[in-house]
Amino acid sequence: MAESMKGLHRSHRCTEVVGLAYGTEVTVMGWVQKRRNLGSLIFIDLRDRTGLLQIVFDGDRCGAESFEKAGSLRAEFVVAVTGTVEKRTAAVNENLATGELEIVAKSLRVLSEADTPPFEITENSQTRDELRLKYRYLDLRRPDIQKNLILRSRVAGLMREFMSREGFLEIETPMLCKSTPEGARDYLVPSRIHAGHFYALPQSPQLYKQLLMVSGYDRYFQIARCFRDEDLRADRQPEFTQADMELSFANVDDVIDVNERLLQYIFKEAIGVEVKLPIRRMSWQEAMDRFGSDKPDLRFGMELKDVSDLVKGCGFGVFTGAIEAGGTVRCINAEGHGDMPRKKIDKLVEYAKGCGAKGLAYLAVNGDGTYKSSFAKFMTDEELSALTKAAGAKPGDLLLFAADKNKIVWNVLGALRLMIAEEDGLLDPNVYEFVWITDFPLLEWSDEENRFMAMHHPFTMPVEEDWDRIDSDPGSVRAEAYDIVLNGTELGGGSVRIHQDHIQEKMLEVLGFTKERAHEQFGFLLEAFRYGVPPHAGLAYGLDRLVMHMVHASSIRDVIAFPKVKDASDLMTDAPGRVDEEQLKELYLQITEEVE
Repeated sequence: MAESMKGLHRSHRCTEVVGLAYGTEVTVMGWVQKRRNLGSLIFIDLRDRTGLLQIVFDGDRCGAESFEKAGSLRAEFVVAVTGTVEKRTAAVNENLATGELEIVAKSLRVLSEADTPPFEITENSQTRDELRLKYRYLDLRRPDIQKNLILRSRVAGLMREFMSREGFLEIETPMLCKSTPEGARDYLVPSRIHAGHFYALPQSPQLYKQLLMVSGYDRYFQIARCFRDEDLRADRQPEFTQADMELSFANVDDVIDVNERLLQYIFKEAIGVEVKLPIRRMSWQEAMDRFGSDKPDLRFGMELKDVSDLVKGCGFGVFTGAIEAGGTVRCINAEGHGDMPRKKIDKLVEYAKGCGAKGLAYLAVNGDGTYKSSFAKFMTDEELSALTKAAGAKPGDLLLFAADKNKIVWNVLGALRLMIAEEDGLLDPNVYEFVWITDFPLLEWSDEENRFMAMHHPFTMPVEEDWDRIDSDPGSVRAEAYDIVLNGTELGGGSVRIHQDHIQEKMLEVLGFTKERAHEQFGFLLEAFRYGVPPHAGLAYGLDRLVMHMVHASSIRDVIAFPKVKDASDLMTDAPGRVDEEQLKELYLQITEEVE
């Protein structure tokens, strides 16, 4: 039966007893990890968020009542123990912070009993994710998950400390906003007071932080909750946290400078990693051409090589056809994979098709200088030799070729590059390779919408020298935008914002907005800009993604206390759920069943 805490006060957490003089009396509280009954002695491992602590119950020292209660303890019982800090009589456990000492109990109280949990509370659990997330409150007791969340709290604190020192003001922006459906889907909230009207949960504080610059607050910062109704991935959740900032009278270099120093500070203070400054910069075009991705993983090579000029006159129709259609032919060198069996190559071909390719060509360089290839019979020895030389291939290497529109070629080879690197063990989690990606295209064409879309958002400043092409060749206009990338993950992104009326109006026009629609969606911002707006720029980090890399987690779910699963549901609370008819009536809503 559970007992009261009356008269007891926890003096120390489990690992806080380290360094105390032997003989010091302490009261510790936590969960029973395990119990070992040796007859005359009972040992328990007590766990709290700081770690494990061994407790020894000796019937001669703790009394018959406490000894009897200790014998009935089971895993996950919550207990309070008063005793003295003593040097371990048995072997020292070098794997524990408390491994040289133990608490010899004087008294024990059972504060809460526990059923047998559905899985063992242990580090690096192999329990399937669905069960862990259904009982997330138990999963959160695991030491590795607790360490992740403790580090996350530490990182947030360091960010606040640094930003305050740099003159940023922490200001909260609204959670109930106006819907501006340009980009990902909004989560909508119906209004009870305004029939048929809806708020949207913020996808980011973008417009509000720009208004704060109009309001003269100069430097804004917020750790902000954001919401996007989009498909989930390992590094994506429907609700997530941004470390969000905006600066007035700032350009690209100003934003990059403060953020490089921020990253250097939090990585050093939180995990002891030195980030060397300045962080390298790479244009979007260079990143795509070399790595097939605007978030390149620079921990390994295997760069893309454009061999279009070498094959434009060859006899292989797949290559020449792609070039004639305005595309390119590119390849990567999978070093040491020249002996890859045909079955595995076929799997690579299927993987490439899943990335949008019509197929995948290959050329293996044998040890004797001959070739094994899907297209060698269409080319001369001179052409094959030129290809291997351009790709830097040696005997024993395998070249993989994609031929199509640039977008598809980049996507296919960029994905293959990462897959092969992972299989080859080239992705060392202890190596941190940062890079700024700059000079993004301002616009990208959407076949679905049959119009240009903003690659970042409609308020991104174009590069000044490109602006005169906005009508004649809008796809070639670059943006004053920048992303910070770490090990193949986009940690954050931002841009210099448009602050001139004529550029903003033209940008909205190019995106297909009529003046009426522009003012309907963004009128409050455009109106505010009439009253004196400073040049401004900003950036936002995905805090979850940042911490995920710092703790070497494979998913952001491992750094979020209560995450959702792939269909955006919560297995623990069964959200989302149905609501009763009265609630729907109050919100002027009616559910109609879909007829198949």
